[in-house]
Amino acid sequence: MAEKQDVSVLHDENEKPLSSPPSDPVRSKRLVRSIDLRLLPLCAWIYLLNYLDRGNIGNARVLNKETGDSLVQVVNVSPTQYAVMLSIFSLAYGLFDVPSNWIMKRYVRPSLWLAVLLFGWGTFTLGFAGVRTYPQIVVLRFMIGMFEAGFFPGIVYITTFWYRPEERSLRIAFVMASATLAGAFGGCISYGMGHLNGVGGLEGFRWLFLIEGLISVLSCLLIIFFLPDWPERSWLSPEDAKFATDRLEGQGYTKAHASRREIMETCLSPRMLLHYATYVVDCIPLGSLTFYTPTIVAGLGYSSIQAQLMTVPPWVVGYIASLTLSWSADRLNARGWHIAAASTIGGIGWLTAGLLPVHAYTQRYGALILCACGAFPSAAPLSSWVTCNVPAIAAVGIAAAINNSGAGISQIIAQWIWRSSEASQNYPTGNFVCAACSFTTALMAISLRIWYGRMNKVGAKDASGRDRVWLL
Repeated sequence: MAEKQDVSVLHDENEKPLSSPPSDPVRSKRLVRSIDLRLLPLCAWIYLLNYLDRGNIGNARVLNKETGDSLVQVVNVSPTQYAVMLSIFSLAYGLFDVPSNWIMKRYVRPSLWLAVLLFGWGTFTLGFAGVRTYPQIVVLRFMIGMFEAGFFPGIVYITTFWYRPEERSLRIAFVMASATLAGAFGGCISYGMGHLNGVGGLEGFRWLFLIEGLISVLSCLLIIFFLPDWPERSWLSPEDAKFATDRLEGQGYTKAHASRREIMETCLSPRMLLHYATYVVDCIPLGSLTFYTPTIVAGLGYSSIQAQLMTVPPWVVGYIASLTLSWSADRLNARGWHIAAASTIGGIGWLTAGLLPVHAYTQRYGALILCACGAFPSAAPLSSWVTCNVPAIAAVGIAAAINNSGAGISQIIAQWIWRSSEASQNYPTGNFVCAACSFTTALMAISLRIWYGRMNKVGAKDASGRDRVWLL
């Protein structure tokens, strides 16, 4: 009898159109504000650590190079080996996205699983403080990529426990924007660690990995004790927890498993493949900024320590642009147009940087700021869009993981287009490839916007046969 009852409940949920509003707007607004305060600052802080520990390899590459104490000089890493060790990280990142989300949905509650991931990559970041050989670096980077892979899709998945589709883009953007702050903080921290070079017999880059790795490991306690899993297991009263679940009206987390058809449509339908491909293309400029901003800025005539500080302004501008664009995209239900606009601005920045003379340092630095206004602001709406318009609610975790795993492919590409041999020529390959990717992202976003407009016009249903209003 229990089985029949469950099926009946699921059937009733499936009959509800996914566009109906919450029943009590005032209570809903108050609840969302409470959720924001409990969930978002913690998620943003941990994602900031995620990006710090991912991108600090770029800071370590040039830190104290004038004295021969940078990572690549001490361990004797060639440019090709440096690109390979970055690619190893990205390979692991792409491979372990989906398995990580699968484990979290089926076996381990989110707060505990995300704490395990954080502890893992924090521990291996600490290990970098003792590296002596290139093989050690390769192994550590692979392990960091493996543990970091599932974190962001896990955060995206958690938002489906708490927020309606039209509320997710800004929240995801708030978390993702902390990655731009990581670029700013990373530059500041690296500047400080550069002045510790030689203290305690350690190079500056070793101090960098020690400090950032230790912060990550200690932050595990914050996740375990303070990150709410879902409404039924949170600070909310039973009545508020029920309201938090009911207000999603079939648009959020479900314990039901996706059917074969729903999984196939999520993985292989042309519309979803276009989503995944758009994210891959967008993340090539994003990966370039993450791993090569210190290198790019160092090429503008600054010393290695000064270059760390000069990476800060582009990331801060990118942070503001990310939040502004995502807020506007949610408010106007116009994600496609906003992504296209931001990507076009970023494309102009990359193209300008590639065309300017090598010694036009001020203009090229301004172009870098334009670049930061493109990839990062586009990434958050793209991540939200794919989960809001997934063919079946039960497959949200799969969609988030597949989408994020594409970033691993993007990062591998990004790591091979910035060639050390082209430093004196202003990195034409890197700049022009990123420009092409930015403009292509804009065209693909417009295509998705038109596609969803037509789907709404003809009343296209989802994979379960439910009525949907597809977000634009």
